[in-house]
Amino acid sequence: MDTTETTPATPILQLRDLKMHFPVREGIFNRAARFCKAVDGVTLDVQEGETLGLVGESGCGKSTLGKCVVRLNQPTSGEVIYQDTNLAPLKRKELKPFRRNLQMVFQDPVESLNARHTIGEILSEPFIIHGIGDREERKASVAKLLDRVGLPANAYDRYPFEFSGGQRQRIGLARAISLNPRVLVCDEPVSALDVSIQSQVLNLFLELQRELKLSYIFIAHNLAVVKHVSDRIAIMYLGRVVELAPADEIYTKPKHPYTRALISAIPQPEPRRKSERIVMTGDVPSPIDPPSGCPFHPRCPHATDRCKVEAPALRPAPDGASGHTVSCHYDL
Repeated sequence: MDTTETTPATPILQLRDLKMHFPVREGIFNRAARFCKAVDGVTLDVQEGETLGLVGESGCGKSTLGKCVVRLNQPTSGEVIYQDTNLAPLKRKELKPFRRNLQMVFQDPVESLNARHTIGEILSEPFIIHGIGDREERKASVAKLLDRVGLPANAYDRYPFEFSGGQRQRIGLARAISLNPRVLVCDEPVSALDVSIQSQVLNLFLELQRELKLSYIFIAHNLAVVKHVSDRIAIMYLGRVVELAPADEIYTKPKHPYTRALISAIPQPEPRRKSERIVMTGDVPSPIDPPSGCPFHPRCPHATDRCKVEAPALRPAPDGASGHTVSCHYDL
């Protein structure tokens, strides 16, 4: 009998108690009297080759979290550990070597591309910044990128406005993978596209992941899209992760009341199949003045006095699969 223990693989990316609090300046002296707690203590791991879906209502902090990962935002506190290096405290020059490995695909394919530059100039820029190749080598690399994302070679000399939304998102994806990154943060990359185009772009994401061995943080509010691409899914509410589980399990055995409400809102493809719709009452609290205790308690049908004063920690879910954790006092 083989008694050798296998050592768990070290995650390629680790977030440890990550916080992003934006100052809210008030008064005649423009002082930071309060803070908007967009991300408020998130701890997550991303394994190599994995897609971690990040789901939540608008304003829950998921896009801000993505920007902290690639250091477009300087986190207020916490750690962003890529392999063995904490990126959170690094200065701009210190970050440059790591930016090749951590890239982002933005939600709006129009705003994310410079309208005054040709596609060739846009896709050549990463190579110029990092001093890779001469002009002819960069042109050849851009031609390969265009082919890889399914765009014609003559796109090189054209401008972003000459392309459709789906094609512009392919250009954004080509720019993100130009330097062979290890981790891509995808901030709702298909939400601005027609439904008929979304599946094509999603399949391209999956194809490139297999080919380049990429790890994704896939941010979205469309639960059907996230299920299609994710290995694990994290549910965010008001800057915190309230549930984390393998993708299939979070749809079949949701534990947190917020997750259950989100799952119940997914339209059923079969009209005769009846499902209980869970309607959440009240509005999402302001991240400037979040409620005490559990952030979901003002809208939770199971809230108790304990929920109002004590914030629950992520713990293993009862009867859940390995790796299924939930932040809730209620025994689900």
